[in-house]
Amino acid sequence: MNDDLPDAPLRLHIPEPKARPGDKASFAHLRLADAGVVSCPAPTTPEDQLRHLPHTLVRVLDDGGDARGEWDPRLDDTVVLAALEAMVRTRVFDERMFRAHRQGKTSFYMKSTGEEAIAVGLSLASGKSDMCFPTYRMLGWLMARGYPLTDLVNQIYSNAADPLKGRQLPILYSARDFGFYSLSGNLGSRIGHAVGWAMASAYRGETSLALGIVGDGTTAEGAFHEAMTFAAVYHAPAILCVTNNQWAISSFAGIAGGEETTFAAKALAYGIPGLRVDGNDLLAIWGAARWAATRARANLGATLIEFVTYRAEGHSTSDDPTQYRPHDEAKAWPLGDPVERLKTYLMRRQAWSEDRHQELIERLGHEVKQAMKAGEAVGSLGASKPPVSEMFEGVFSTADWRLIEQRAELGI
Repeated sequence: MNDDLPDAPLRLHIPEPKARPGDKASFAHLRLADAGVVSCPAPTTPEDQLRHLPHTLVRVLDDGGDARGEWDPRLDDTVVLAALEAMVRTRVFDERMFRAHRQGKTSFYMKSTGEEAIAVGLSLASGKSDMCFPTYRMLGWLMARGYPLTDLVNQIYSNAADPLKGRQLPILYSARDFGFYSLSGNLGSRIGHAVGWAMASAYRGETSLALGIVGDGTTAEGAFHEAMTFAAVYHAPAILCVTNNQWAISSFAGIAGGEETTFAAKALAYGIPGLRVDGNDLLAIWGAARWAATRARANLGATLIEFVTYRAEGHSTSDDPTQYRPHDEAKAWPLGDPVERLKTYLMRRQAWSEDRHQELIERLGHEVKQAMKAGEAVGSLGASKPPVSEMFEGVFSTADWRLIEQRAELGI
């Protein structure tokens, strides 16, 4: 026994956010970097030469709206304009559907405000046959691929024309033909599915990648680490993404380990590359996604990408963020608004203008309004439902005796 050991009591560290309601919002603790300063190594670079990347920040758009550095994907303006339109469509749709919830037309809704660039950038940078295993705020993926607005409205209204036949809560979309795997309220489950799907693609000798996307909170769950192990061991052709929007409902990112290191650094323990990317910069997102895809298609396995962003609105319509963070925290976010930043970039290139932007908002507002009218003609919350018989469909390829008895009990 060593009698020289100190007698001071041990202390447990309880993570706390830097500011609570009534405090001044601050993001001084974030590890940021200037646009263009991070070099872009070849996608085939060995992982042990990439271990600095999780501790910096890949940025392309600077504060003035200019693109800088090696991660710039150098997209044609027409491609960037399509991305901007998808981002604006997402935001306009969110605003209208949020109001519809307040009017009692749907039971639940979640907005993507501040995170539109992640969904749209990943969608447009991915191949048509790639599959997205999404987190909640990935509506922009569907918007970028032209998913019908009326189908979205009907799913949110849970009416008789719901393409999912009432099997999912509002906003838990599923659209296989658009590369969008069924969304789940248990987000951690989907990243394992993404890795399994990617492994199956490689096993069959196909060419499709999987994109698994979770929030920062999910990285504290066992499912995340199980998926990372399989992705590393089997060199799964997957792009695994962490949307670090600073808050997991009302728990700040430090609860999941965000105070100790970056979420991208979780890749280091598994021997796969980790990138930390400005999640409000569509060009940086595109460049990082293309880099990771090139690596996966070269059979070098998965990449973990942390998108640093901010959830500007509440977690959902059931959440009041003013109860746990400063009311003006979104305004203090140092990486700005993704829509405004991309708009400024296009205007600097003389490919866009304020007048055209307002015209776009008005046109998209009209499109969303028409889709809502079509949905309400079928029925909003409680006014129209899929038939009860739908609960028995799509369960088994051949109905077993329990389903047969239950249908008989209902007389259908």
